[in-house]
Amino acid sequence: MTRSRTVLAAAIAAIMLTGACSSTISGHGTAATGARSPSAASSAPSTATPSLPAQPPADFTDCRSAFRLDAVPFPAGRADRLSFACATISVPLDYSDRGGRTISLQLVKIHDSHNTANTGKLLVNPGGPGVSGVELSVSLAAQLSDTVMSHFDLIGFDPRGVGLSSPIRCLSDQQKDDLNAASPDVLTTAGFAAAKQAARSVADACNAKYGASLAQYDTVQTARDMDRIRQAVGDSRMNYLGFSYGTELGSVYAHLFPGTIRVAVLDGAVDPLTDDITSFADQLQGFESSFDQFAQWCDQHDPCRSLGNPRQAVYDIAKKATTAPLRSSKSGETRTATSAIVYTGVLYALYSKSLWSQLGSALIAAGKGDSAGLFTLADGYNERFDGHYTNVAEANTTINCNDSKPGPTDDQIRTTARSWITRFPMFGLWSAPSLFSCQQWQPARSPVPLPTAPTPQKVLVIGNLHDPATPYQGAKDLARTMGNAELLTWDGEGHTSYLQGSSCIDKYVDAYLVSITLPPTGTTCPR
Repeated sequence: MTRSRTVLAAAIAAIMLTGACSSTISGHGTAATGARSPSAASSAPSTATPSLPAQPPADFTDCRSAFRLDAVPFPAGRADRLSFACATISVPLDYSDRGGRTISLQLVKIHDSHNTANTGKLLVNPGGPGVSGVELSVSLAAQLSDTVMSHFDLIGFDPRGVGLSSPIRCLSDQQKDDLNAASPDVLTTAGFAAAKQAARSVADACNAKYGASLAQYDTVQTARDMDRIRQAVGDSRMNYLGFSYGTELGSVYAHLFPGTIRVAVLDGAVDPLTDDITSFADQLQGFESSFDQFAQWCDQHDPCRSLGNPRQAVYDIAKKATTAPLRSSKSGETRTATSAIVYTGVLYALYSKSLWSQLGSALIAAGKGDSAGLFTLADGYNERFDGHYTNVAEANTTINCNDSKPGPTDDQIRTTARSWITRFPMFGLWSAPSLFSCQQWQPARSPVPLPTAPTPQKVLVIGNLHDPATPYQGAKDLARTMGNAELLTWDGEGHTSYLQGSSCIDKYVDAYLVSITLPPTGTTCPR
């Protein structure tokens, strides 16, 4: 549940990479988003780490063959204009330890031959934490306007611990199958113990494999990595586009390095002013409301309307799956869908209105005993492709927990779970086991600083009035907290706003990226 991200890349992630950008990867690896509570760290911008020599230029080499570009829906003629080059760079594992270990970060640079401008590179992040920025950049190369593509080379990167950048991997595919299918009821003694033990097993596996180095995979360290990337690609100023958790990462970068910012678009803002449990609850409320919007849509469209009451249909399917897990009609599928798979599939479809029709069909089939459609949706959320998982789960847990304060206590979890069952009838009980995720994690935490950022130019924060994963209040709070920021609003549906179907939003973002032209204060784009 704490995985807040855009679905720009997630929908095609499985068909993007043919491998590990093979010849360009140096595989010496080392040892999920809610908003963060304000930490005790100073709110004043600081780069107070031991001085480092300038980052060497990244050595980019052609890697077009590493991507299945025939599966990407490029506009007519664009694919032939694009070049794809990959590189790895080395950065400190711990920026406070100048002579210590290093880790590798994977980069991709996408250049449009129509780009003859001198605007610089555009660094992108899809959120998560834990989602691949390499994959996002390829997806964006098919979605961004000609105007943007003719002014920027896209730079995608997998943040530390993610994807191809010294990835954190603690669990087998089978362990992830078991964890994703588990449906413990934390209000029972047995369910509470099972949920706590499951979280402990993840923490123990990661701690055993990575030891003390595990603590270095957090948002502040990744923000520092971003400045090394800026140097490695030869830019004096930062151009940044971040979605969902990418807004937290971008705002922390702006806090640490305000003088380098040329433009920064923060879309689907993580709220910097709420604690973890409150942020989690805000997400749950957002998804409950989003399901109600889906239900209204479903009632007006065939064949979805055959469900009758969609909410009751989900309850009935989940109840059936609890006592007799649902089989799938997909050839070779040996898993059966538990109630956890049902709710995961439903929640994933609420990230984007484009998935509502697919959800309706999946629920109709599940009502007849076939879980194939729900597995497709749940696997999209969990990033399970062809029977294998990416490392999004481990990276998400690692970064979220390292960013968080210790806790919550057992009593807090029990109290919260009892409240959530009433407040969030669809997702409350199912999501309550996630409250254990960081309780038994390694203790060396690095809470995210409050991101004040006196940047030379205003950053652009975008909020969607009906965003389920990062509710609109987060955009208001982030814009106010950063100080030098403009808020752009969309009266839309689904998660994030840019490139989600609003020509109004897209026009304003493109103008800001290219010419630093801000929308009029108080602008709200219509649905």
